[in-house]
Amino acid sequence: MPQSIAPSATLSHTRLLALDVDGVLSDGRLYFQADGIEIKAFHTQDGHGLKLLKRMGIHVALITGRDSPMVTRRAKALGIAHVYQGCEDKLSVLARLCQTLDIPLEQAAYCGDDLPDLAAIQRVGVGICVPNAPTYMQQHADWVTQRAGGHGAVREICDALLSAQGHWESIMQTYRHEPLSS
Repeated sequence: MPQSIAPSATLSHTRLLALDVDGVLSDGRLYFQADGIEIKAFHTQDGHGLKLLKRMGIHVALITGRDSPMVTRRAKALGIAHVYQGCEDKLSVLARLCQTLDIPLEQAAYCGDDLPDLAAIQRVGVGICVPNAPTYMQQHADWVTQRAGGHGAVREICDALLSAQGHWESIMQTYRHEPLSS
C-alpha cells in the first residue's frame, strides 16, 4: 500500500531522481497549434525544485516515451543533462544511466504515472506515483504525492528529498540571506 507521506528513510540515500514527463512534469494534456506544433505547460516551482536538487549534488533525469522539442527546451533551461526521449523500455534506460553514474538502482527514485513507468517504479529504491495516475499504478508505488503531475508534484518530491538529506536549512538560510553557521 503506497504512503501519502514521503518515505524519508529511503529518500535520505537517493542520489538520482528520474522522472517521466507527460503526466508528471506536465499535467499530461497535449495542446497542438494549427501548424501542428506541440505545447506543454510546466510548473515553475517544479523547475526550481529540480535546480535545487542539482545544486545539492542529486542527479536528475527525464525519461519519456514521447519525442518532444518542448521537453528538450525545458531540460536545457533547467540544465538537465540526462534526457531520454522515445523510450519504450524506461527501466533499461534507467538501469544504464545508473550504471554510467555508478549509482545502484536502490539509490534512485523514479516518478511515473502510467504503465510504461511500472517496471521502473517497482525496481528503484523509491517508486513514486502522482495522484492523477490510475489506481492500479498507485498500488505499486512506495509513495503517492499529494500534488498532481504538472501542479507541483515534482516540487513536492524535491522538497522531500532535500529535507530527508538534511539540505533544507542551508537552502533556507541562502534564500533568507543569512550567513551559514560553521
